[in-house]
Amino acid sequence: MIKDTYNTIAEPSEEMLYKEKNSKFFSYAFPISSEEEVKPILEEIKKKHHTARHWCYAFQTGTDQKIYYRANDDGEPSNTAGMPIYGQIQSFDITNVFVVVVRYFGGVKLGVGGLIVAYRESAKMALENSTIIEETIDVHFAIRFDYKNMNKVMRVIKEKNLIVVHQIMELDCYMEIKIRKKFAEAAQLALENLYEIEVKTI
Repeated sequence: MIKDTYNTIAEPSEEMLYKEKNSKFFSYAFPISSEEEVKPILEEIKKKHHTARHWCYAFQTGTDQKIYYRANDDGEPSNTAGMPIYGQIQSFDITNVFVVVVRYFGGVKLGVGGLIVAYRESAKMALENSTIIEETIDVHFAIRFDYKNMNKVMRVIKEKNLIVVHQIMELDCYMEIKIRKKFAEAAQLALENLYEIEVKTI
């Protein structure tokens, strides 16, 4: 059976606070669709918490075989911050998400074990406070055809419940369409069976 759904968060979480031996850990979770969104969000968090000592994070994007992630300890001992945060992203089984934990040092060292627990629990609080939603994995097609074939194409789009993402309607027409992954093969065949229609996956 084709798995064509994934879980992510609906909107940014509220700010959460975890305290351990005078250190304060503020955590946040954000929905993202690509790595490019990470930097501007992080810059905003750094502005807000400009007197903090560490801004540690992890994110994951992608679905299926195209998973991409990064974890950053931001000056904390190796693997005490970024990976525990990323572990929570995995444990909640979500993707397209960015979790940041900001630390204000309270004067007492927590040690490696204490840091791992603090960052893990902070990330967990942010994700528990988020609304997790299920999204479908969609396949996108580009189709080209002459305007005279418009009715045939529109009939297949309607029958197969294809979603039109983008279109240019001139003498030579172009459409970008998408459909849930498990229905993609049937939709592609239906389009390819039309005469004078060029179809390719994008």
